[in-house]
Amino acid sequence: MANAEQQDTPLDFPCAFPLKIMGLAGDALALTVLEVVRRHAPDFDGASMETRASSGGKYLSLTCTINATSRAQLDALYRDLSVHPMVKFML
Repeated sequence: MANAEQQDTPLDFPCAFPLKIMGLAGDALALTVLEVVRRHAPDFDGASMETRASSGGKYLSLTCTINATSRAQLDALYRDLSVHPMVKFML
């Protein structure tokens, strides 16, 4: 029988889970996001972080694909990133 956490999500843990984080362009954004992501997913390889600047160069999109182990882990990670003042939007 699946536990309650598994019933609340269509994901099968562990799984590769991409996080897309957007904020104002600058060196500090990637470092800050990396720090927060590693707090929740210590095995995340920062070298795998994908970056993409907006056409005007004002914004930066970061994609971090983590090895998600639980819904609680994802919820905590989204919570920490979404309230960070450098993060403008998350998917």
